[in-house]
Amino acid sequence: MEDLTQEEWSEQLANDNNAVVLDVRTDDEVADGIIPNAIHIDIYKGQDFINELEKLDKSKNYYVYCRSGNRSGQACRIMDELGFENAFNLEGGIIEWHGDIVDVD
Repeated sequence: MEDLTQEEWSEQLANDNNAVVLDVRTDDEVADGIIPNAIHIDIYKGQDFINELEKLDKSKNYYVYCRSGNRSGQACRIMDELGFENAFNLEGGIIEWHGDIVDVD
């Protein structure tokens, strides 16, 4: 797990062809918008969250965010424990994000 600043996260993500963006916020938070192409798995789902993570490709590079960076940090630590090779936490979360945000379909 690695904490990245907003700038580091954006730059690294833009140059990573093995990247997956993961949003770990609640459904209500996601309704306010999501970073383009992100997949959503709510960290508050407990065991269901872990079950969903287990379905993901552990060789991908995961760029993880939440509202402020706390829950995504927890998610990255869980992912490390589950054997994910690369999980990057967005410091400051989506509230400090200056990139694109799209509505959820």
